[in-house]
Amino acid sequence: MTAYVYLHGFNSGPQSLKARETRSWLELHAPSVDWYCPQLSPHPEEAIQQARQLIESLPADTLLIGSSLGGYYACWLAHTLDRKAVLINPAMLPHMDLKQFAAELHNSRTDETSTLTRKDLDALMALHIEQPDPARYWVILGSRDEVLDWRAAARYFLGSRQTVFNGDNHRLARWPECLPHLADFAAGSSSSGA
Repeated sequence: MTAYVYLHGFNSGPQSLKARETRSWLELHAPSVDWYCPQLSPHPEEAIQQARQLIESLPADTLLIGSSLGGYYACWLAHTLDRKAVLINPAMLPHMDLKQFAAELHNSRTDETSTLTRKDLDALMALHIEQPDPARYWVILGSRDEVLDWRAAARYFLGSRQTVFNGDNHRLARWPECLPHLADFAAGSSSSGA
């Protein structure tokens, strides 16, 4: 493993708790691994271009990690760029789920204000993959996710490695338990891990 790319969720950023936990763990346990966590545009078309440009500049064994909407992006990018991805409570139908946010939004992490438009929702719909390759993904879910239905992701990624933390929510407090197993997953190890 030479690099990890972490894609944050909707209206979030590189300072999210899971991103910081991942960076801190890597600094301590895998300092030779390069870490990238770009601040993604709130507009999906721009966000996917930003992420794709970064990933294409990195080695082929780069592991993608995506949380929520970032998981949706990571799914498409892994499929398109032939990478592996760890998806944390991934969004499944963000073009439907985010309709309620089609108004002015304020991101407290970046202090930016933006508006989600119909064009943005269409761009999200265009990233949907009909049949994801099960070997490409490790899906990590909380059974008490208050934002997204974890069962939809479990069904969609049937056959993929899955970890369901009973009672955990969208924040996924038990995410650090998965960190020691990322390299094995990226290398294709059959170890069950977390």
